Amino acid sequence: MNNYSQVLLRFAGVFGVIGAILGAHMAGSDSYAFRPIHAHILVVGWLSLFAWAVFYQVFKTSQIILSTIHVWSAIIGSVGLTVGMWLYLVKPFHLPEGLTLTFYIGGGISLLVSFVCFFLLTLLFKENA
Repeated sequence: MNNYSQVLLRFAGVFGVIGAILGAHMAGSDSYAFRPIHAHILVVGWLSLFAWAVFYQVFKTSQIILSTIHVWSAIIGSVGLTVGMWLYLVKPFHLPEGLTLTFYIGGGISLLVSFVCFFLLTLLFKENA
């Protein structure tokens, strides 16, 4: 397994466990306050990172810098978006709204960068890379 695939797969696993625990908590407590956070943890954290782990295992890319930016912006963005969303929507620590909103938006921007990088990787992919 190549390094990009392994790193993404491990982070996908972490997000999967967190998403499952959060879903179990919501079901058990009959409270769905975490619904948008739970959904984003599973979609951008578990599903997207897992799909990209499979991509790097199946396809060999020659775009090392673009791949590195893709992988780390995906991880930083997934963590930033979901934690930022939790801080902004749930307000567990009563932090200034500007700070939590910046964290939330920063994570989203990083995740957007990762999706653009992935799109570029698909355009630049050559069968003989």
